[in-house]
Amino acid sequence: MAVVEESVMSLLGTAASVGVARTFVDARIRKWDYFHILDSALLVASELVTNAARQTPHEEIRLQLSRDAYGVIIAVWDAAHELPRAKPMAELTLDDLDLSEEAFDDNGGWGLHIVQALSATCGVIGDPAGGKWVWARMRP
Repeated sequence: MAVVEESVMSLLGTAASVGVARTFVDARIRKWDYFHILDSALLVASELVTNAARQTPHEEIRLQLSRDAYGVIIAVWDAAHELPRAKPMAELTLDDLDLSEEAFDDNGGWGLHIVQALSATCGVIGDPAGGKWVWARMRP
């Protein structure tokens, strides 16, 4: 199926890029009148950009948003060759989390499960020019 519309944005692999990416995705999803997937698309984009920024800190990453007859594709490129790996699934309780101030941000690593849950399909593909694209398709 041919892509109807596509936008690509270059970002720097930093935590600040997540906010920029969310603003970009928000504007594009609203323009396409896909309000019903907006929250999910913002969360998926946040997770993918966060992972790319962690893989390649202070290097270029790219966010691509495209749409076709089957929905919206959110894709993020980074130069790392290492493929993303989801943590093994586990049922968590609050007792499993370290909620101390020192470790509060160390309870992550569930982003790929979030992406899988919110998208119709997702995956990773190597880029012939180097690096990889991690992508998720959102159905309208």
